[in-house]
Amino acid sequence: MKKIVAIVAFFILTQAAMLSQGGDLQLGFQISPMFSIMSTDDNTINSNGTNLGLKLGMRGEFYFRENYAFIAGLGFSFNTGGTLRHEKFSDTWQRSDLPAGVLRPFSANTELKYSLQYVEIPFGLKFKTKEFGYFRYYAEMPVFTLGFKSQARGAISSPNVNKDKIDIKKEVLPLAFSWGLGVGVEYSVGEGTALVGGISYQRQFTDATKNYKPDVDSKAVITNIIIRIGVMF
Repeated sequence: MKKIVAIVAFFILTQAAMLSQGGDLQLGFQISPMFSIMSTDDNTINSNGTNLGLKLGMRGEFYFRENYAFIAGLGFSFNTGGTLRHEKFSDTWQRSDLPAGVLRPFSANTELKYSLQYVEIPFGLKFKTKEFGYFRYYAEMPVFTLGFKSQARGAISSPNVNKDKIDIKKEVLPLAFSWGLGVGVEYSVGEGTALVGGISYQRQFTDATKNYKPDVDSKAVITNIIIRIGVMF
């Protein structure tokens, strides 16, 4: 799966490089902390905790006009997810090998924590202002992200059980599709090089978890608030 993602991302950036004969191509990297939360459409399964995660990745920006660009890249999202509190008895995580002493169905008020890792391919549009001194301001919208699950760990917390580092890869869907937007500032530090800072919002279109009909049939989505820190050159 990772090889496929790498090939797709390489193809996207190669095409951008070819197109840059008629435009301007910039490349960059980011190391961005994020706050991640899960929510559902079931009022008996409620969000009850935030994950502190991290995004790492590379970015290509092809400027088809002076301040307008297509963006694409390849990245990794670590510790995405959050904690869901099940107010009622819950017969979920049936596909996973749970630790000894953990029995299903889970008792009421059990908290299930998701810590997920994705390989991501973002693509979208970017708009920048003209330069004010050393600064340029930008907006990215819309930005769509295709995510490929690479790891999923879970934790269980209830009045009688506390277990973590559980492999829950079988409980999470392999693909995730998200939309988002962001704003920020670029600070020029030299010819063609800029430091980047900003904030972005990312929310899944797709259900993150597998369901167990008819007992558990809710849609769980992940929302990320990302503090973007990067460099473009």
